[in-house]
Amino acid sequence: MKVTAVLVALATGVSAFAPPYVPAVKARTVVFSEEPELGKGGMADTRDPEPFVNENDPRQSISDAPSFEEYLKQRQQG
Repeated sequence: MKVTAVLVALATGVSAFAPPYVPAVKARTVVFSEEPELGKGGMADTRDPEPFVNENDPRQSISDAPSFEEYLKQRQQG
């Protein structure tokens, strides 16, 4: 009787240190409303934001980005 009580006490004590059960995450399916365009590098562009200026918060503005070639020229000069 004492052996059974000790085994039960050990089993419940060990389960207190076990990590909690986390169910497996299901995979998501991404649906595009239109077909992504292929860029110059062959990668599919999933978004193409239009440049705009937010008058209230300039941090939320999106400037017109330079082309990749212009960007490389700027890096080589600077």
